[in-house]
Amino acid sequence: MTGAVTSGNAHPAAEGTVRTPRLTLDFFHDVVCGWCFNLSPRLRSLTQMFDLDVRHHTVVLQDSPARMAAVFGSAAAAKATILGHWAACAAASDDPARFAIDRMRAAPFDYPHGLPAALACQVAQQLGGHDGHWRLFDALQSAHLGEARNIADAAVLVDVAASAGFDADRFREGLTDARTHRAVDADRALARRLQVRAVPAVLVRETGAWLRNGPLADLHAQLQREHDAWAGALATGGSVGP
Repeated sequence: MTGAVTSGNAHPAAEGTVRTPRLTLDFFHDVVCGWCFNLSPRLRSLTQMFDLDVRHHTVVLQDSPARMAAVFGSAAAAKATILGHWAACAAASDDPARFAIDRMRAAPFDYPHGLPAALACQVAQQLGGHDGHWRLFDALQSAHLGEARNIADAAVLVDVAASAGFDADRFREGLTDARTHRAVDADRALARRLQVRAVPAVLVRETGAWLRNGPLADLHAQLQREHDAWAGALATGGSVGP
């Protein structure tokens, strides 16, 4: 996904931010992913430092209770294993207290698979574009990882969406719309085509580089390199990436 070099790509940056040509980031994520929970606020911070167009793509690692049991051995084993992952994510978080590990361990429901939340994010995108997708993605992650709510429950999805400013009736209808399922399938197909095997994954579309998840300062340094490469290509009429 290497962008062609064109003119007119420079956009004025707000005061106090890095002046830069616009970069497009393709952010592949799963609502149930703790590493995504760490990365999303860092990406939001980067949008204040660079001129970024963040495009969101849902990647469902396990799409049913049966798949959860097949991967982890049982529903109980799935929850125990994933909460171990949560602990590792919390240790690497800018705010470890965001992770409600004990509350999720005590929750009476099986650990939720990712398909219902992916459908919800696609409805949010239909109603509010990529900004809407991101708004609901963050709200669902907070509900799931921060409040230990069951985001496999459609009623919970609608409640979170309504709290995030979406019309509850339109949102509820969207969850069962065939277009929503096709959108999830399209993002999964794109992830396969780009060989995305784990989330989070962030592609800088103009240069073809993949960002490595890490602290904000490291992400900033990576993005600065891609910005400089793209700015140089625009200045010389060359190209960047594979």
